[in-house]
Amino acid sequence: MVPINLALFAVHLAGALLGAKRGVAAVAAYVMLGALGAPVFAGFAGGVQVIMGKTGGYLLGYLIAALLVGLLRARWGIGYWRLCFAMALGTAGCYFFGTVWFMAVTGTGIWTSLVSCVFPFLAGDALKIALAAYLARRLAAPLRTLGGEM
Repeated sequence: MVPINLALFAVHLAGALLGAKRGVAAVAAYVMLGALGAPVFAGFAGGVQVIMGKTGGYLLGYLIAALLVGLLRARWGIGYWRLCFAMALGTAGCYFFGTVWFMAVTGTGIWTSLVSCVFPFLAGDALKIALAAYLARRLAAPLRTLGGEM
């Protein structure tokens, strides 16, 4: 039910590389573009109806993920496993908000919602976390040189 895409990967990078404030701002800009109708969501979808739909909570959950990753990266540093853990917590925040939203919109129970919207994505999201943490570490020094957050 939840489309597969690389958005959460980009959200993790935004939080890790831009920090909490700028990461959330970047993700908010993405969500706003989609809300205004730009076809930036999975399947080239856009519009308020996507956000208000059954999987819209996951889109809004991206804001939580970027915030958590940015805050935890600032506190814990740029170590690979620390970044992975921060991104896992960000993913959990996104899953929580999105799943509660899904349950509210569809009227399904927790188990059905988890089976539909979380369990099928755990392995793929773990791979996204591993790659995003690796790239964040690799890009940290060049971004510092350019005046970036890290």
